[in-house]
Amino acid sequence: MAVPFHVPSLPKPQTKYNFQVDNSNTSPYLHPRLPKFGSTLIHPAMRFNPLDFAHFQLNVTKPNQIDSTPFKLVENISDLNYMATKLSEADEFAVDLEHNSYRSFQGMTCLMQISTREEDFVVDTLKLRDNIGDYLRQVFQDPNKRKVMHGASNDILWLQRDFDIYVCNLFDTMQASKVLGLERNSLEFLLKHYCGVIANKKYQTSDWRMRPLPCDMVRYAREDTHYLLYIHDVMKNTLVHEYGGDFLAEVYRKSYEVCVQLYKKEVFSNTTSYLYLHGLPEANLNATQLFVLSALFEWRDTVARQDDESTGYVLPNKQLLEIAKRLPEKKEDLLEIVGYNKPYVLKNADSMVKSIQALIRNEATIAKFEGVSQLLKQRMHVSDIATHVQQAERYDNEAGRLGMMYYSNPRCYPNFRVINPAYIQFVTMVPSICH
Repeated sequence: MAVPFHVPSLPKPQTKYNFQVDNSNTSPYLHPRLPKFGSTLIHPAMRFNPLDFAHFQLNVTKPNQIDSTPFKLVENISDLNYMATKLSEADEFAVDLEHNSYRSFQGMTCLMQISTREEDFVVDTLKLRDNIGDYLRQVFQDPNKRKVMHGASNDILWLQRDFDIYVCNLFDTMQASKVLGLERNSLEFLLKHYCGVIANKKYQTSDWRMRPLPCDMVRYAREDTHYLLYIHDVMKNTLVHEYGGDFLAEVYRKSYEVCVQLYKKEVFSNTTSYLYLHGLPEANLNATQLFVLSALFEWRDTVARQDDESTGYVLPNKQLLEIAKRLPEKKEDLLEIVGYNKPYVLKNADSMVKSIQALIRNEATIAKFEGVSQLLKQRMHVSDIATHVQQAERYDNEAGRLGMMYYSNPRCYPNFRVINPAYIQFVTMVPSICH
């Protein structure tokens, strides 16, 4: 049986391990360890050409069986130091991360898997979060050490966000699979295709915050990197022998593009962010419904930032859209939509319904959403609609519009700036989100 996606009884690691997070909407992630050229941040890999890493050696080394390979679960500083020493002696290593984004706003790295040719490591990045960077930053950044990862786009950003780690010399096997034109690009497919290994994917979306980790989850985590160096060897051999050096160079160029991307905090716009809600164009909302949606959307974002929860945990997208469609008149109507397992909605149900009913009587502001509603129904691209809204905002001289800068009780959220009138009215009616 698969481990649940979410284990409600688990304590939040942010509290247990005292994580320091900044969810404010005003402070960008600064990348304090990166140098700047003017205002441009310089990733350490940018000192190199992607082809500097495209060595053409063709050795193919089969991995040992996973059960006969030395393994260490890294849970303390001594083990972390041992692993860092081993990596400092290696020319290459494979890396993967397990992540959880359901019970935190920005998400957190829960596990790091690393494999050399001789040994597998699984690192508890919750217990060792404050130490990972100090011990591993140098080996990840070393341009003489190849890092093999699969589908590294998110992992690269998580390494930066959680540990201030920047990667140089990346070979992304997903990029290689695309260049090779393989039938599928997933790691599950590559494991079966090249190694004859059938991955147990029932743990793919499990709650990786669990401690202690069940043995089956540890084995699953090991499999993600144990065979990756061998897969790299075979792919590289195929690229050179059957496709030529230009194809290998293309893999390194694509891997380099993944490597040098920089983590950015999610930015919320109170006038346009709701437009990007998944499913909105198909929802066919009128102006009133859209007005309510924008207020609910901002309330959800504010609560999630404040309490370090995901927006999906506070109120899932599908239910958010359904509330806006049905405009519940009673608490029972709201809970029929959401159910009884969403604590933030359950806590605020009465005042949320009152707020919704107050919003739908605000005809003056509803009129401002008529144009957006029509553009959505015409299936105009959302980014184009957002541009229209932003342009309209620049020329909006309605009295008091730009004066609405704070909540009715600013002390509740001193780090956030709000000018959306729908939100002002909504949050005034839902005071219980303030602690």
